[in-house]
Amino acid sequence: MAANIIEADAAAGDQWVNDRISELRAFDDSKAGVKGLVDAGITKVPRIFIQPPDDYYDKKSNPSNPRYEFPLIDLEGFSDDPNKCKEIIDSVRDASEAWGFFQVINHGIPDIVLEEMLDGVRRFYEQDTEVKKEWYTRDTTRRVVYNSNFDLYSAPSANWRDTIFCPMAPDLPKPDELPLVCRDIMIEFTKQVMKLGSFLFQLLSVALGLKRDHLEDMGCAEGLALLCHYYPMCPQPELTLGTSQHADGDFLTVLLNDQVSGLQVLHQNQWVDVPPVRGALIVNIGDLLQLVSNDRFFSSEHRVLANNVTPRISVACFFRSDLSASSKLYGPIEELLSEDNPPKYRATTVKDYVTYYNTKGLDGTSALLHYRI
Repeated sequence: MAANIIEADAAAGDQWVNDRISELRAFDDSKAGVKGLVDAGITKVPRIFIQPPDDYYDKKSNPSNPRYEFPLIDLEGFSDDPNKCKEIIDSVRDASEAWGFFQVINHGIPDIVLEEMLDGVRRFYEQDTEVKKEWYTRDTTRRVVYNSNFDLYSAPSANWRDTIFCPMAPDLPKPDELPLVCRDIMIEFTKQVMKLGSFLFQLLSVALGLKRDHLEDMGCAEGLALLCHYYPMCPQPELTLGTSQHADGDFLTVLLNDQVSGLQVLHQNQWVDVPPVRGALIVNIGDLLQLVSNDRFFSSEHRVLANNVTPRISVACFFRSDLSASSKLYGPIEELLSEDNPPKYRATTVKDYVTYYNTKGLDGTSALLHYRI
């Protein structure tokens, strides 16, 4: 009797797995993404998107904690006032060590550029599905990769979002390699963010007690990839997530959000809302910067909630070295080590790290654990 029950359970489990794979393939083959589901008028979240109960219970029971004030750093006056310069560097250090996240204002990128970048992403996602299908692919060798969930077939649950991924540096794409509806602003936005990134890496170098150009000289700012996310309205936001809990697999992320809330950072084991600030950019430490700083700076876990009120748009700018320089090793910076502070990670190439990160997917565990000594 017991053997028959075990066999029946196993058969049911196999059937569930087969059904799930079929559902994932059907969703992927539609090439319409999550937005396509919403456009079709669905009223219930398909089960491939439903998060494990603990995830959405935690979301409902502890959506945020008002005791914490999310770091906001004003970069104005950095070059003119030595006192202001020190204040900014101290603030960057404190936020990078305690939060791994902060927002910056007066960062030098005009509001009109930020607004046009968000509008460009909106134009892409809100154009006809048949036009978008031309860009839909899981071939990561393509210059522009548009799909839903890079880890669709490996993650425990799919996320309620669609994404355009495009490497923009060190080799800027030719205009005809980018979608017409957003190509000009993608190029202009990249140029502006690369300048800001250079400045941020200088701040971070000094905050670590290193020479101003140390992180840039290491190649941390050589490469830049844009990830343009679209989070459609969700009929049952309590059952799924826009993006599940993760840390970023880069050196540094500069994030442009619209004014729709939803981003949360895990701080002192509490989920804290990142408040939308018009004209601000969100900056967060990536896994690779935590690795080379030997845990001085912290790559914080974060997530994005789904909502049933309005679509949400964000553009994440991932700074990392040129992936083609695959032989270059990154380990804890020698100047930060001592007898009392030995290396905590083994060295890795950026290409190997990113490959491991992407293969593992957003499964709720840190990719850094794989490299810890």
